[in-house]
Amino acid sequence: MVKADGYGLGAVGAARALAQAGARTFFTATSQEGARVRRALGEGPQIFVLNGPVNDIDLLQANKLTPVLNSLAQIKAWDARGPAALHIDTGMNRLGIGPEELPHAMSALKDTSLALVMSHLACSSNTTHAFNTTQLRRFIDAASLFPRAPLSIAATGGALIGADYHFDLIRVGVGLYGSGALDADNPQLAAAATIEAPILQVRDVEPGETFGYGATFTASQKMRAATVALGYADGYLRSLSGRGYGVLGGAKRPILGRVSMDLTIIDVTGCAEAAPGAMVEFLGPNAPLDDVAQLAGTAAYEILTTFAGTVRKTGARG
Repeated sequence: MVKADGYGLGAVGAARALAQAGARTFFTATSQEGARVRRALGEGPQIFVLNGPVNDIDLLQANKLTPVLNSLAQIKAWDARGPAALHIDTGMNRLGIGPEELPHAMSALKDTSLALVMSHLACSSNTTHAFNTTQLRRFIDAASLFPRAPLSIAATGGALIGADYHFDLIRVGVGLYGSGALDADNPQLAAAATIEAPILQVRDVEPGETFGYGATFTASQKMRAATVALGYADGYLRSLSGRGYGVLGGAKRPILGRVSMDLTIIDVTGCAEAAPGAMVEFLGPNAPLDDVAQLAGTAAYEILTTFAGTVRKTGARG
């Protein structure tokens, strides 16, 4: 999976690295994304477009992209112009051919070479959720109508449920970028991204003084605080106010008060390394993606894609 600009890390760079590692099948959300990946990788790999044909058949064909057909209307629009994938909805009710449409899809696809039959799990972040088994059973039943096509139901979370979900292809997504994609007990994956920002100022603060907008944190004792050049304009979510941390001198340094647009204050009491210009890690090997996401009350996907869309390379190093 290299959609959303490679989950925010750069689709072209990610695709090239994955191709060098042996990957030959890629997924993007849109044909525009697929075209960029095709230019980066050349003609060899197969590139699926998850959203299917959406007024862009010429672009799909020109770049030899394989659309995922999600509806009878898309099957009709594609009209057997080349290989395609079929998405079967097994209960997520987002995209895909519903069970009542399968007979019509079979008839409409009689002249189409199916490169893949796929579905998507709604609850794979909880590996013991009963709905995973329900969807698996529905998928097996529906896919039996297309016996010659390769099958795929698992993304990162589904792959961790077990071999029954692996079939012919696993669509690894956020697992490539540092998250286990589970609600709990995430495997510790290597960090694929590091976000650091420099300290701008260090100051000593007396008991009773407050920090940042809204004065939401009050010092109960004498403290040393550092103001860092990173804020929500860079993608460091405001929801991490008073909950997140930076890493400096081998230890976690709690955020004091609110994250503001360009600046974040951290507690560096007793930290000899705290000085203007010192780099503080907010995401990386010492600030794991899943940890940051949990503290922010969101998903690892949002952490990555939000950072990538806004982080300013002059003010922070990513």
